[in-house]
Amino acid sequence: MHGSHRHDHAAHGDSLAGGHGHAHGHGHSHAPADFGRAFAIGVVLNLGFVLAEGIAGLLIDSMALLADAGHNLSDVLGLLIAWAGASLAKRPASPRFTYGLSSSTILAALANAVLLLFAAGAIALEAVRRFNDPPPIAGGTVMAIAFAGILVNFATAMLFVRGRKDDINVRGAYLHMLADAAVSAGVVVAGAIIWWTGAQWIDPAIGLVIVAVILWSTWDLGRDSLAMALHAVPPGIDPERVQAMLAAQRGVSRVHDLHIWPMSTTQTALTAHLMMPAGHPGDAFLAELQHALAHDHGIGHATLQIEIGDSDDEACRLHDAHG
Repeated sequence: MHGSHRHDHAAHGDSLAGGHGHAHGHGHSHAPADFGRAFAIGVVLNLGFVLAEGIAGLLIDSMALLADAGHNLSDVLGLLIAWAGASLAKRPASPRFTYGLSSSTILAALANAVLLLFAAGAIALEAVRRFNDPPPIAGGTVMAIAFAGILVNFATAMLFVRGRKDDINVRGAYLHMLADAAVSAGVVVAGAIIWWTGAQWIDPAIGLVIVAVILWSTWDLGRDSLAMALHAVPPGIDPERVQAMLAAQRGVSRVHDLHIWPMSTTQTALTAHLMMPAGHPGDAFLAELQHALAHDHGIGHATLQIEIGDSDDEACRLHDAHG
């Protein structure tokens, strides 16, 4: 378990009213990396490129460059959204937000997925419009600026490459930058082909291909971030295996009211009721179980309630409601 800390509070059944014990384990099995510097560099790089592209578009009267500058401005917005989510997630818990604002990273990832879909839609509409009236492309100048766009967007994407698998919010920023590098690459390819052949329809055709690439890469991000926002069990965690592991512990006769949900894009929480006979092992048992949940299943925030009883007559009222 990396970077974990845990505060365990357990009590034996004979010292609690009604014979119930609670234990809260707060650990971070996968502590989120700090990408604040990467976000700052990415914002500065992309703002600089938007400014240069916009000025170039005005100087050579290129609507293509001006439109792409406006599109690249959405990249800055996407980075700012992801950065805001990551920053809010660091705030400590409060009496009102008892888990802090860690879920902001989930909302940021979802917002980035929606933003990518809007960008794809805008590119598709523009591509269709250009099929009917393809504007002339300013040849080498547009290609040179688009190539610079590849370098800027790809360099920004590489700032987030190490976190794209562990943090869906970082993956959103990574995909946003990679998609725009693909857009710039498409502009270079289209410009080169048109320069050689004079076929103006190549430009919108390449645009539609890029839209398909963006939609394909955004699908997983949108699906996973929406599932996280709805408190689905995070990918990579098998709830049946977790329940079986809890039920197999010494002294546990039944497990019910098991809930597993993402607190953020990197942290997972669990609550469960464990039915045990009188004289359960207590603190040591709970500490070992919380460590196993964090180490083996990536669940760093575990809340376990011990129910003392040997018969179904003493079952918790939540048993029938949640199973």
